[in-house]
Amino acid sequence: MGYLPGMWHDFGVTIGGLAGALTGLLFVAVSIKSDTLARSRSLRSRAGQTLVLFMTSALAAIVLVAPQPGDALGGELLALAAASGSILYVLDRRGGHDQASGVARYIERASPNAITSVFFGVAGVTFLVTAGGGLYWLIPAAVASLVGGVINAWLFLVRV
Repeated sequence: MGYLPGMWHDFGVTIGGLAGALTGLLFVAVSIKSDTLARSRSLRSRAGQTLVLFMTSALAAIVLVAPQPGDALGGELLALAAASGSILYVLDRRGGHDQASGVARYIERASPNAITSVFFGVAGVTFLVTAGGGLYWLIPAAVASLVGGVINAWLFLVRV
């Protein structure tokens, strides 16, 4: 089942809807505190990371439900992993790390930005070689992406 994209249609629809809803809520939060956001490079980077994490799941859902050959799906998952990983890395470096205290410091260190990209990449590779789990890797990838986005959004809002 991990190599039959048609069986994952409902998963893709569910993840796409959830990622879309969370992205909309992020835009509401950003628009409410846009003046504070404009003054802080760290907060802008955190908001950008959150958007990338949510959109990574949304884009993965789109390529999953699109009717296409399996090789295309595997390649698109790899491209998505590379693009999101690169963007998240740049945003993380650009934003730096504030001297967060308490729980926020530990959550920031455990934020699954890199894990998200790695899991989407593993899904693409194992799907292409039809060994190692295939599309089953989309489950932890989507969870890491959405949970990571929620963590980033919480850290963003706590600092605002």
